[in-house]
Amino acid sequence: FRVIEMYTTVKPFIKWAGGKSQLLEEIRKKYPAKIERYCEPFVGGGAVLLDVLANFQPKEVLINDINPELTNTYIQIRDNAESVISILLEMQNEFWNMDSDQRKEYFYAKRDSFNELIKEAASTDEKAALFIFINKTCFNGLYRVNGKGLYNVPMGSYKKPPICDAENIRTISELLKRVDVHCGDYSECESFITDYAFVYIDPPYRPLNATSSFTSYAKTEFGDEQQIQLGHFIEQISEKGAKVVASNSEIHISFSNIAA
Repeated sequence: FRVIEMYTTVKPFIKWAGGKSQLLEEIRKKYPAKIERYCEPFVGGGAVLLDVLANFQPKEVLINDINPELTNTYIQIRDNAESVISILLEMQNEFWNMDSDQRKEYFYAKRDSFNELIKEAASTDEKAALFIFINKTCFNGLYRVNGKGLYNVPMGSYKKPPICDAENIRTISELLKRVDVHCGDYSECESFITDYAFVYIDPPYRPLNATSSFTSYAKTEFGDEQQIQLGHFIEQISEKGAKVVASNSEIHISFSNIAA
């Protein structure tokens, strides 16, 4: 394992259920000594991705997620950061200067605009900015959709939410420049994964109990059958010689670091 005396930490641009920012110190203990090819099939908020990019500078990187609104945001931050920042700053200034009733009306109008762009399957800087705005102002930073795939989380209660961290977005944009962003099923990453790849797998967790279930991150569910299929996928890429770290909820955080 590579020993780094002082890691550079880059904050994710969104809040995300199951985000790994608080567990980075433990996850870092499982990194291989060298990372030249990196893959993250369930990228989510990207805490581990940003950590690997900032500290190892891998030459080839593929990230994937089944959520097209999330992957569009990664692409727009990579390719159109200044445009995303400009839109976010305008929304931040407007939102901060409103009273509570005005904020409520503003939030739901922006949520409606976001859902219209979802219906259009748009891939734009506006959609990415709305994604971040809603994430920063909704209840608890949740991403949840209904059966039609439309976002339905209510507004949160914050005095002055940090909607636009321009410098952080610029930093992330630079880190993402050589990152390939894919939207689809995690299994589609297999062809990218070679014997020298490092793969971090952080799927939707198996609920610890009935009340902790959260399955509306996307229109498709990720239940026990999908967890079993994922286990087979991990076996397949491990047999290739890939080095794999996987997290899940069964034992809080379980690591599988498998080398050829």
